[in-house]
Amino acid sequence: MKNYILFDFDGVIADSFHPAFETQKMVCPHLSEENYRKRFEGNINDWEDPINVHTEDCRHDIDFFEEYIPRMKDEVQIVPRMREVIIELEKEYTLVVISSTITSPIQEFLSSHELDSHFAWIMGNDVHQSKVEKIKMVFEKYNITSKDCVFITDTLGDMREAEKMSVGTIGVTWGFHVPETLKQGNPFRLVDSPKTLPMAVSDYFSMTK
Repeated sequence: MKNYILFDFDGVIADSFHPAFETQKMVCPHLSEENYRKRFEGNINDWEDPINVHTEDCRHDIDFFEEYIPRMKDEVQIVPRMREVIIELEKEYTLVVISSTITSPIQEFLSSHELDSHFAWIMGNDVHQSKVEKIKMVFEKYNITSKDCVFITDTLGDMREAEKMSVGTIGVTWGFHVPETLKQGNPFRLVDSPKTLPMAVSDYFSMTK
């Protein structure tokens, strides 16, 4: 039976930080990059407290995804070399996307790069807002346990949610969080380039046997 790789989407596969940040600034114009990154130290859906500080300039009538999805289609690029790496990994592992972005635009993005067929399941924010719960759903659907999985992510918040399910993590340094932040989540390894992901995944599962 194949092992499973759980992929975060934004920041790992898609180079999406700046379009997402600029969209969020439409809601809260005072928002800084530093504070936006801090929201991802936990589940992004729980960012209201205690990180968020509203001012009278904040626009609560703006829906983030309504504004972001068109920008995502026009502005978000795939991380260089990730396409080739995903194709290589899928030969040996079952791949699943676990993301806080809505499922349909993720599917469209992956399809545009001829990658959608390489993922067994794409789970966005509309499936469940908690990545803990989405990991549970993967366990149940495929009849697997934490030792059969690794989560590849660029945020401390994902690492903390994976830890609640005893799933190990590999952190990528080209996404939303810098290495110093990611190290707080005790990842198995940090990688600086997509081309090093296959070896990191292989080493991880060799360790868990």
